[in-house]
Amino acid sequence: MKPRNAPPRPILDTLSVLSRQRRRKPTLDALSALTGSKSLPATAPDDYAQAVRFLLSYDGSSATFNAYRRELERLLQWCWLILKRPAIFLDRDAIETFVKFSLSPPVAWIGTKQVARFRDKAGERVPNPDWRPYVVSRSKASNGSKKALDPADYVSSQPAVRATFTALSSFYDYLTDETLIPVNPVSLIRQKSKFIRKDQNQALVRRISNLQWDYVLETAEKMANDDPITHERTLFVMSLLFGLYLRISELVADERSAPVMGDFRKDLDGNWWFHVTGKGNKDRTITVSGDVLSALQRYRAFLDLSPLPLPNEPTPLVRKVRGQGPVTSSRWIRKLVQTCFDEAYKRMCKDGLLEDAGDLKLATVHWLRHTGISEDVKTRPREHVRDDAGHASMATTDRYIESDRRERHYSGRNKPLKEL
Repeated sequence: MKPRNAPPRPILDTLSVLSRQRRRKPTLDALSALTGSKSLPATAPDDYAQAVRFLLSYDGSSATFNAYRRELERLLQWCWLILKRPAIFLDRDAIETFVKFSLSPPVAWIGTKQVARFRDKAGERVPNPDWRPYVVSRSKASNGSKKALDPADYVSSQPAVRATFTALSSFYDYLTDETLIPVNPVSLIRQKSKFIRKDQNQALVRRISNLQWDYVLETAEKMANDDPITHERTLFVMSLLFGLYLRISELVADERSAPVMGDFRKDLDGNWWFHVTGKGNKDRTITVSGDVLSALQRYRAFLDLSPLPLPNEPTPLVRKVRGQGPVTSSRWIRKLVQTCFDEAYKRMCKDGLLEDAGDLKLATVHWLRHTGISEDVKTRPREHVRDDAGHASMATTDRYIESDRRERHYSGRNKPLKEL
């Protein structure tokens, strides 16, 4: 069967498994057995070894590791099974061909659900037959639909294309730094606009409305009052996501950081700050408002802790409801936020606000960060919001300012089509 018509097997395992294998370069026979292909390039073991070395350099950031592994997995599969050439020594034309392949991969390479690459079976790591390099996803708006997902409906988004270029460029930069290749072929692609559309308009900031946020917060408070064991944590998390503009990754414990109550710190002026390790492993301090401080005190009272954190207090910032220790999975944060959104949506519909409630069916955790920032830039100095949000430049913060769009529309709404 032609490689295009057969689903490939996974190649790159989890971070922990790859770390244990880092000193062992697989043989060609071993990779042939792993992939099920008897016609791999002779240099496949070198491709694999360099890909693993590159990925392990991101062992401090699971999100980056996972994103880059996904793109390198696709690249290796394509090089070995379709192109029949080494991945290390691709030229510019080959990279462009791969990107075009990723924009419209064969149906056999597309799955309808995210699954683990490998499974444990009798003490061995075996490929998961349900895994595919590409996955068609259902939009949040269509969640709950009974219509089955169809691999033929796969569409590669602009963010996905940018992610491909970012990962490939980083990989070939690494190969260049290791003097394995003379130049990064991705950097030679002058017309990336063939694949990445440029838009002079600023992308709209996805946020919920003030009315929706009022309902969401009231809902979280009601849930906490009715079932404190389960939902005092929900109310606290919602307060942090909105009031401190936190990303979901900044709430959970991982190999990069483990947020604790001691990250709330009071300075010599009596002002409270929250210290966090954020995107790109960058540390920042965030202004803690009086309302956020009150939310913190409420949650700590529920946990039978002192009203405010002690210096260097190791108590996890967000604890598991059952068991000990911090929440380590962003999936659970998403679940509790979605529960709050769903309940707020029901309350709004019950109150006759069906039209106003609409966006809550689309909202994600990250919308709360956007909403908090959007509200603050209305009243606070932009540079203060920029620093609290951890934006690299003022241009990013300016995306949240709606006045320019309002003024632009106001100035043009009455322009005539003919002279009066």
